[in-house]
Amino acid sequence: MTDAKVVDASALAALLFDEPEAASVARKLQGGTLLAPSLLGFELANVCLMKMRRHPQFQAEFLAAFRARESLRIETVEVDQTEAIALAQQTGLTAYDASYLWLAHETRAGLVTLDKQLAAAASAIDGA
Repeated sequence: MTDAKVVDASALAALLFDEPEAASVARKLQGGTLLAPSLLGFELANVCLMKMRRHPQFQAEFLAAFRARESLRIETVEVDQTEAIALAQQTGLTAYDASYLWLAHETRAGLVTLDKQLAAAASAIDGA
């Protein structure tokens, strides 16, 4: 799947919640099929919840931004959790972050992330 891109919660949250990195993420996501582990929705829900707790006056805006993810047509994929655990052990990532890395490696897709540790692990795995 060479035209596919795996998008993680950090990148998608920046896009949905109009964070400073949104334009950069949007450029990286152009073209190709977007993939993510099935946990993406839960991670984005948690980001939305944290934003609502910090800024309750913007609750409606945050919920609207969260709902907008449905228009992005991201294909969610089940991850081999045992393999994700092994990858987490190998890289020092959480099992959550390792699931994005596993999916990118398994599908030979590019990984779009703002997480520096995840990006470094992806570079290390790709360079190995």
